[in-house]
Amino acid sequence: MASFLNRQKDIILFDGVCNFCNRYINYIIVYDRANKFSFAPLQSRAASELAQQHQVNFNELNSIVLISGDKLLTQSEAVLYILKNLGTWWSPLINLGYLIPGCIRNRLYKIFANNRYALLGQTNSCMLPTEEVRSKFLI
Repeated sequence: MASFLNRQKDIILFDGVCNFCNRYINYIIVYDRANKFSFAPLQSRAASELAQQHQVNFNELNSIVLISGDKLLTQSEAVLYILKNLGTWWSPLINLGYLIPGCIRNRLYKIFANNRYALLGQTNSCMLPTEEVRSKFLI
């Protein structure tokens, strides 16, 4: 396993060409004051190595992926985990999301995920992190 994957931070894998996904990652970067998360586009070498390690084809999931230790979360579970762990004043309110059954949350997630390019567009290439946040990215 590559040394850059031996991290203590949770890793968020995201669609690097999705405009919504890039905005969501930028939001997380702003509010991740505890520096809990690292990021990698699904199109990166890091994501390929993690896919091999976890024996999962991340691109087939059509989902954001969160890796915390040996735990792999996708869809609404990943989104709720991330929002809950940002440490904002409203993070405890995210617990209300868990009251909605997972099958319903994930169905809504899939509807949005399947339409995200049509709703918010996509770019031709992955976002380039600025110098100040580059250390948070596994590329």
